[in-house]
Amino acid sequence: MSIAEPIRLVIVDDQAMVRSGLRLILESERDIRVVAEAADGRTAIDIVARLRPDLVLMDVQMPVMDGLAATRRLVEDVRATVLILTTFDLDEYVFEALRAGAAGFILKNAPAEELIHAVRTVAAGDALLAASATRRVIERFVDRRVRPEAVRQLDRLSAREREVLQLVAQGLSNGEIANRLVISEATVKTHIGSILAKLGLRDRVAAVIVAYESGLAIR
Repeated sequence: MSIAEPIRLVIVDDQAMVRSGLRLILESERDIRVVAEAADGRTAIDIVARLRPDLVLMDVQMPVMDGLAATRRLVEDVRATVLILTTFDLDEYVFEALRAGAAGFILKNAPAEELIHAVRTVAAGDALLAASATRRVIERFVDRRVRPEAVRQLDRLSAREREVLQLVAQGLSNGEIANRLVISEATVKTHIGSILAKLGLRDRVAAVIVAYESGLAIR
């Protein structure tokens, strides 16, 4: 039986002590390997473009180039997967990072096991990380007015796809959606893939933002 390759990860934070602590926690796991560190967003872009890691742990507030600008560049130009590190879970910068394409966020003071789970979950491309917390950030900072262009986007979806998107916006996992709609988890994944393709979205985070901006999400 072949052994799976470890998750290759880059840590980006301007505090050396934070980077060292994160590395210590993550490299205690056999399936995670920290391949590089960076102290600012500009350096991170160069490193990630060269090494092409599976995941980038990105601080928000840093010198030279902040995490928001770096996340946007990494997602658009390098197609990197970014997990935001933050001190507060209701932070406007976090919402803007999610809008820029970050896959989710985790608090710096989260327990070690939560950080490890987050890295594995996001690296695997699975369900939206910390769905309830991420949803709270989106709900707090998204424009409360319905955007007509977001409403028009929903016209591309079938009735079932709208139903699935609404449940995704509520923070339900694929398994929970399957149970709610009495369909298989594979069918849920198919619907979500179709939603992302029809709306031209990168991931579930972007889909949740559209659900809120269109008024589809239950607030």
